[in-house]
Amino acid sequence: MSEPYPDFVARFYDAVYAQVRDGVDNEFYLHRMAAAGGPALEIGVGTGRPSLGCCTLPSRRHSTMDTWKFYDITHHEHVVCNPTSEDKLARLVGLLRLPAKARVVDIACGKGQFLIRLAEAYGIRGIGIDISPFCIADAERQLQARASGAEVAFTQMNGSDFRPEEPHSLALASCIGASWVFGGHAETLDALSGMVAPDGWVIVGEPYWLREPSEEYLAASGLTRDALRTHPGNVEAGELRGLELVHTFVSSQDDWDRYEGLQWHATAEYARRHPDDPDLPELVERVAKAKVEYLRWGRDTLGWAMYVFRSSPARSATSALLL
Repeated sequence: MSEPYPDFVARFYDAVYAQVRDGVDNEFYLHRMAAAGGPALEIGVGTGRPSLGCCTLPSRRHSTMDTWKFYDITHHEHVVCNPTSEDKLARLVGLLRLPAKARVVDIACGKGQFLIRLAEAYGIRGIGIDISPFCIADAERQLQARASGAEVAFTQMNGSDFRPEEPHSLALASCIGASWVFGGHAETLDALSGMVAPDGWVIVGEPYWLREPSEEYLAASGLTRDALRTHPGNVEAGELRGLELVHTFVSSQDDWDRYEGLQWHATAEYARRHPDDPDLPELVERVAKAKVEYLRWGRDTLGWAMYVFRSSPARSATSALLL
C-alpha cells in the first residue's frame, strides 16, 4: 500500500496497524477505520493503549519510526497502560469472585496485568490477545515471574480474529480500552456478549466526554463530537444489549495525570540515554504535541471508566462457566 492514512485517522491507535508487518492484515484495519466514518479513538496501549494525549500518528509517508518502538518507549514506565490505577484494577479483580478454572479472555491485554492478577487470585484458565510484540513479551515475562504455573497463554494476533471454541462458553470476556478492535463501543459489547456464558462477565474500558468539547479541541485532535458518548451513554449501550451494569471504576484526574505524565517522563529519559537515536526528533515532537493538547483541553474534557457488565443468568450458568 502506498497511500497515506485517511486524514481522519491520523491521530489514534487504530492507525498503527497499517504500519505493522509480520502478517497483520493491513487492509482489514484500514477498511474498519474507513467504515467508522470518523476518527478512531483509543485510550491506552494493550490493556491499555495510547491516549488522546500521546498519539498523533503521522502518515506513513512522513513517519520513519517503527510504530511498536514508539509505544514501547512511551509506555515503558506504565504497569497498567490505561488512565486508571493499580488500586482500581485490584478492586475490579476482587469484585469478580471467579471459580477456579473459569475460562477467560482479555482482548488487547497489553502487559497482561489483568489476566495475571486473575490467575493469582482465582486460578483461572485464560488467554491474553494483543497485536503488539512488545506487550506480549512484557506479559510473558510477568507471567513467568509471578504465576509460572498458571494456565494462561498470551498470543500476538488481531483481537477481532479471536473466537472461543464455542460461543457463549466463557466466564469472562474483556476488552479494556480497545473498542476500535471491534469497530466501536457497541460492537465490542456485541462481540464480548457472544463469547460469555449465561451470567458471565463482560468488561470494557471506554472514554467519554466529561463536558462538551471545544471547537479548538476538536480541530486539534481530529475528533468529531459524536466520536464519544457520555458516561451514561456508555452504560446505556450495554443495557440496550441486555447486559446488567453492576459496577463502574471511573478514572480520576490523578489517574489521567499519571498516565500522561509517565509518557512524558519515559520519553525524556529515553532522550537522555539515546541522544543519537535517529528516531528521537519524531518521538519528541509527537509526545510534545500530545502534551500540549492534553494540558490545554483533554485534561478537563475527557473521562474514562471501566464498565463491569453481566449477562443474564440461566439455571445451569454455574456449570457452563467451568471447564
